[in-house]
Amino acid sequence: MTSVVRWDPFRDVATLRDEVNRLFSRSLGGQPVPSGAQNATWAPPVDVFDTPEEIVLRAELPGLRPEDVDVELDENVLTISGERTFEERTGDERNYRLERAYGRFSRSVSLPKDVKGEEISAAFDLGVLEIRIPKADEVKPRKIVVNTNEATAE
Repeated sequence: MTSVVRWDPFRDVATLRDEVNRLFSRSLGGQPVPSGAQNATWAPPVDVFDTPEEIVLRAELPGLRPEDVDVELDENVLTISGERTFEERTGDERNYRLERAYGRFSRSVSLPKDVKGEEISAAFDLGVLEIRIPKADEVKPRKIVVNTNEATAE
């Protein structure tokens, strides 16, 4: 199965902007600007694998809750999206390093046509979203028994 991620032309620009902001902030002696604080996008790592019965997708989404994530299937494209918000802190604390990405995210994967879209299930455990996409019976691998013809085997 080939997966296709929809291209976001602004993702690279937003990442570059965040890096430049961090560089300027550090060189001027200020605190670094958190990545995503200006509504940048990020892409969580995703694993997709195929079993005989289903396609399984796992996405790393640490710090998020199930209500922070949307899962949609549209014309055999499965899309995971949501937002991780930056936690504003008050007081006298000082950040030494801010590397976690914040802001909106979206990942899309093209699925084969022969999946049971109405039976897709999703579960969230320990910061990992797992989506199970059952295959239609027509595309599941079948074992074909090869018979011997005893009459011609002599």
